[in-house]
Amino acid sequence: MARVGIIIGSDSDWPVMEPGYKQLREFGLEVEVLAASAHRTPERVREFAAGARRRGLEVIIAGAGAAAHLPGVVASFTTLPVIGVPIAGGALKGLDALFSIVQMPPGVPVAAMAVDGGKNAALFALSILALGDQAIADRLEEFRTAQADAVRAKDEVLQARINGLAPSGSK
Repeated sequence: MARVGIIIGSDSDWPVMEPGYKQLREFGLEVEVLAASAHRTPERVREFAAGARRRGLEVIIAGAGAAAHLPGVVASFTTLPVIGVPIAGGALKGLDALFSIVQMPPGVPVAAMAVDGGKNAALFALSILALGDQAIADRLEEFRTAQADAVRAKDEVLQARINGLAPSGSK
């Protein structure tokens, strides 16, 4: 079974990453979660990343705020795809984290999501896994179809409301 690792710099990052965790679990994936700091517990981060493939992980999502070194440090210890999630906080409200993640040097790539984009990180991980797993690809297609159906249903309600409120003779 496909597995995803989620690593966060602090337990305070969990509210941003939890929706992605739940999304992955809804798809039936096993998810390994660890809180470890690139600065305060670098050895633990190295062990997590360097042993990820051996433990069966296929994609890693790394969420961090401020200088956001965690995704890049993780990527430096593995060749697995790493998806970085900048977490809002501090005076720059996540912009510093975003810049830290997207400005990785050549040779150590990290995919970057939007600030606080934990759920999109999970969906991107599912897209990566779907390349080699038809069951995940099928479930992802169903998910996207359900999203589109929900938007169409909301539009129908909106159109009915607009048409019900429009003055007589106008559109």
